[in-house]
Amino acid sequence: MTSQSEVQTPGQRLRTLISDEVPPELSEPAAGLKARRPNLIAALRDLWAARQIIRTVTERNLRVRYKQSYLGFAWAILTPVGLLCGLLILFHRVAAFASSDGLPYPLFAFVGLLAWTFFSAGTATGASSVLNDKALLNKSRFPREVFPLSSVAVAGVDAAMGLVPLAVLFVLEGRLPAATTPVAVVPLLVLIVFTTGTALAFSAVVVHLRDIRLALPIVLQIGLFLTPIAYGLDLIPAWARLPYCFLNPVAPVIDSFRRTVLLGEMPQWGYLAAGGATALVVLIGGYALFKRLEGSFADVA
Repeated sequence: MTSQSEVQTPGQRLRTLISDEVPPELSEPAAGLKARRPNLIAALRDLWAARQIIRTVTERNLRVRYKQSYLGFAWAILTPVGLLCGLLILFHRVAAFASSDGLPYPLFAFVGLLAWTFFSAGTATGASSVLNDKALLNKSRFPREVFPLSSVAVAGVDAAMGLVPLAVLFVLEGRLPAATTPVAVVPLLVLIVFTTGTALAFSAVVVHLRDIRLALPIVLQIGLFLTPIAYGLDLIPAWARLPYCFLNPVAPVIDSFRRTVLLGEMPQWGYLAAGGATALVVLIGGYALFKRLEGSFADVA
């Protein structure tokens, strides 16, 4: 005889898992969210206590995303490869763009694409994450930021799979990653901080302003061309590079990846610091905004 757990829908199974994994200190009803406004220190403590829920939601999202598709996780590889082909045709062949450092253009462009697709996917899916799981908003008071954080984690898994075609490109070009590659951890941290901050901010605002969810893909498409992916940071006028890095932290991250992984150089620390400062402000501000609006999610969504 089929047990009740075997016929549960994915959403029901997730609710069961969340109910089992919510720590006792987070077990008050969701209505309790409106009664108090936790400070950021308390919110971070609650989030750490519920860290297993992030893993549960991330695993659920990965399964659902590629469920019933013939290629499955291969789509995580095909997406950046398809974008690379588009850049090679449009910018390298038609517009005659080339790397100013003499790097093979496919490697040059693909390193930028990996960074951008992580940021774009984490921001876009994170923005809709709370609305997509609105059925869970009235359940136990687990931290709602697990939804955008799990979206960033899923984008990270996809980006990690994108390292496979990057390795293939290294082989085809007869090159090896530079000895300074471990330094790429620093710009990677900046990228994760910035993506997490944008995902948190947009996920909170989209609950109240649904038009942003429709406009965000357009903004990200425009950002693809305004970010030095098909071209280098050196194409930006020297006087504008520092303000540009403040406004677009992904730009110095991509430049740093190219320098550390492909050229064997250190990042341009001034530009990376500018991007890092903005990323930190976005993370703190995005998290504060999320916690500020969290109490109204169940009513508005």
